[in-house]
Formats: sequence, C-alpha cells, structure tokens
Amino acid sequence: MPLDPDPFAGGDGTVVHPPAPVKVSAQVGGPPVAVLPSSQLGSPTWVPVVESKPGWLRVLLPSRPNRATGWIPTGGVKLQLARSTHVVKVDVSTRRLTIIKSGRKAGTWTVAVGAAKTPTPTGRTFMLASLEPDKRTYSPLILPVGAHSETLDTFGGGPGTVAFHGWPTTSVFGKAVTHGCVRVPTDALRHLSKVPLGTPVLITN
Repeated sequence: MPLDPDPFAGGDGTVVHPPAPVKVSAQVGGPPVAVLPSSQLGSPTWVPVVESKPGWLRVLLPSRPNRATGWIPTGGVKLQLARSTHVVKVDVSTRRLTIIKSGRKAGTWTVAVGAAKTPTPTGRTFMLASLEPDKRTYSPLILPVGAHSETLDTFGGGPGTVAFHGWPTTSVFGKAVTHGCVRVPTDALRHLSKVPLGTPVLITN
C-alpha cells in the first residue's frame, strides 16, 4: 500500500466511517487489495482522509506498515463523513503530549514514551479505539492508535498496537521506558478520552 504522502501534516480534520466493510485499493480505480472493517477493537472505525479525488478517498489505514494508506470508493457503501476539531501531538524528544482543539491548546503534559530498543513510532496516525480493560491494573482506559511497534511483532497477545494509557506511578513521566506506548497522567487520559475517533495523532522526534 502507498505510504502517507505528508506524514507530519495535521490535515483538515476530515474523517470517514464505513457503516459496512469497504474494499480498499492501492490506487484510484485499482483492484481491491484489502478491506476496511466497519468496527475495530469494539469501536466504530473512523479514519482520517488525507487526499480525495472524484469518487475516491485516500485514508490512513490501521495496519502495518505504519503510515500505510489506501483508496476507498465513495460509491456503493454510503460513507459517513465528519470533521474532527482536534489534533493530538506527541513530541518524543521532549516527552510532551499536547491536545489542540479548534486551533487552541487544550492542554499539555509530560508523558513517558518508548525506550531506545522499543521506540514510539513517529509520523501521522490516528485515534483508533477506546477500550475499558477488565483488569484495570495500570489504566482504567486504553486508547489504541492506528500505528504499531516497529520492533515488536506482538505484545501482550496482540499485534503490537501502540496506545495511550495511564500508569499507576508518576515517576515514569518524562522518561523513555515503554514498549512503544505513550503513558500519560490521569488528567491527560481524561482529555484524550474526549477526542473523537479518527482524529489525527502527530508523533514527532
């Protein structure tokens, strides 16, 4: 699949939801090579639109490799379009999380990011789902994004999906100690839980 043409851009906030599975092509008018499901991880699938052409939308995909994109047809399945007013930014080098809403900073926090051997992947991704784990050992909420670890094929029984989540001790914040996920303070997690699915997440060094 073609990679994101502008991996550090926020875009205009347009997001799309397929109410039924929709076929994905590598190029406009090309044969389908994948399927975008209508829901993932128990949440409705919303993905950012990064380009549009007559009858087609180019969207970010929640699959490997990171930054993968694909084209979905606007005919057939009646797609739902919306616009997120949010952008989530993570600066790995300064270990800072910032949430922008309607062009204004809604909050900024010091967070923990991936360790040197398991770094947090950079580039544009998006808020993929919202999970409430049965065992809230380290976080009451887990917010996966559409990116995966670039050094781990699997983690915790899953495919190595990167996520925002809380952490019981504050001593980790400001450090590079995770397996690729971004550990955030309680207040940051509360704000992130209100960010619409599909919202762009920009992770930079």
